[in-house]
Amino acid sequence: MEYLWLKAFHVTTFAVWIGGMLILSLAVSSLPAASGGGAAAPSPLIDAISRWNRWVTSPAMLLAWVFGIALAAQGDWFSAPWLWIKLVIITLLSALHGALSGRLRRRTGILNASPNSFLRFAGPVTVASFLIVAILAVAKPV
Repeated sequence: MEYLWLKAFHVTTFAVWIGGMLILSLAVSSLPAASGGGAAAPSPLIDAISRWNRWVTSPAMLLAWVFGIALAAQGDWFSAPWLWIKLVIITLLSALHGALSGRLRRRTGILNASPNSFLRFAGPVTVASFLIVAILAVAKPV
């Protein structure tokens, strides 16, 4: 029974984290660049996204890690190749989340910074990573 609760919390927090990352990627890629180079007041929508990231998305990411590691320990899966592939992808998703969060903070303070070229693909990369991780977790093919 404990396994099922851990799995439910892991899947739920992972879904919240991925949803928040998609919101972040949309916000970062759609923020207009100001031509003046001065600081501008962030919009209420950007403030809301920033608060959501700070209070929901980031904690969901941390909890997904905690529940995932607990599941792997309980299932004794640390020797399974599929888990290591999944951990590499999740580590890259965590780094992408950090890059998106940092870019949003910088862009709300100084709007003349354009997003890095790789951050423009954050949405599709997030979705593709989510699909790969879900397939690895459910099918355990390797």
